[in-house]
Amino acid sequence: RVKSGNKYIVEKMFFSYPCVTRDSKLLLDEIANRLNQKTSLKGLTGVKFYITSMTRKTSNVKSLRRFNGNASANSPHLYGNAFDISYKRFVAQKWVLTNCDKKYLKEALAEVIWQLRAEDKCWATCERMQNCFHVVSR
Repeated sequence: RVKSGNKYIVEKMFFSYPCVTRDSKLLLDEIANRLNQKTSLKGLTGVKFYITSMTRKTSNVKSLRRFNGNASANSPHLYGNAFDISYKRFVAQKWVLTNCDKKYLKEALAEVIWQLRAEDKCWATCERMQNCFHVVSR
């Protein structure tokens, strides 16, 4: 089970459940730690991202396909190995995040995920219509 905390915010989910495998949870924490390390160097502290989707049942996928063309019948979400992270919404210990801050956070998050992908710790894609990174632990 994954809960909101210091590192990320688990959004209310309608088509999935806030739980993942142990390896996926470790990957999620690693992404959050690396992102905070990277952003704190630029003066943005306490950065949190939103997790928008995690484990799904087959019946959830069937319902979701009516609204989301990216939903796959053989998705890694079915096995608890995948999660989606919004690249549009962030929280930080700053009164207001400017558009420049938000663009920087999106790029920083993308770099962290890309590094983990290069280290063979995950697979990842950018879902533009859903404004999220789809990440699968390896």
